[in-house]
Amino acid sequence: MPETKTEKKLSPWQRKIHEIIFEADTPAGKWFDIILILFIGLSVIAVMMDSVQSLKAKYSDLLFFAEWLFTILFTIEYILRLISVTKPKLYALSFYGIVDLLAILPTYISLIYAGGHFLVVIRLLRILRVFRVLKLMQYVSESKVLAQALKASRRKITIFIFVVLTLVTILGSLMYLIEGEENGFTSIPKSIYWAIVTLTTVGYGDITPQTMVGQFVSVIIMLLGYGIIAVPTGIVTVEMSNTLKSKNKGKEGIRACRGCGKDTHDEDAKYCKYCGKELL
Repeated sequence: MPETKTEKKLSPWQRKIHEIIFEADTPAGKWFDIILILFIGLSVIAVMMDSVQSLKAKYSDLLFFAEWLFTILFTIEYILRLISVTKPKLYALSFYGIVDLLAILPTYISLIYAGGHFLVVIRLLRILRVFRVLKLMQYVSESKVLAQALKASRRKITIFIFVVLTLVTILGSLMYLIEGEENGFTSIPKSIYWAIVTLTTVGYGDITPQTMVGQFVSVIIMLLGYGIIAVPTGIVTVEMSNTLKSKNKGKEGIRACRGCGKDTHDEDAKYCKYCGKELL
């Protein structure tokens, strides 16, 4: 797909920024990734410390300074990513583009809502800063293999979940008939909740069967749960194996597209498989 005339062209300095930010196989790109991963880790630690009241009371000024420092740094990084691709809108609407925005947005929102720390909604927005940890995913190549495996197995997992929901509905209704309200199974939804807890081998113990028949059924559900847990693991494992084989067969490279910023293109690819821009 040839480059259109209306498409934004990158200047030499923009191409250099793109090489540093998106090209992980260059020395500058590797150092950029290492430093950014370090900042992401430190920022997440700062958010966690800010949630501990004793630490917040003792180091409130330091945590406030750290939060704004990381926010400014991540804002600069986000802007650089947008200006170093020919299709900034495409990157902004991508998964990592949205994560990058969520990593900085809550801090700026706190400026608009002065004294908003008294509001629960602002406290929830502050928690969104933990989304910075998701930025680490783009620096772990195995995460892409896992994502592809989950995508490939989504239909099988969907069917599996449907079967499990059907099973717990039947078992929950059965236990409601066996135990009854006098033994804590006051409704079918509550009995289904008990069946889910028992099937997943969690076992909170807030509801327990009292009759011999109910206890026998609960034993069957527990044993069934051990077998069911292995099913989604097997599905994803098979798809991961197929994905790795396909990846090795295709000899994917790590060239990043200057249009959308995505990588994992074939070594002989001439155009981006995501946006169609010519690869250089």
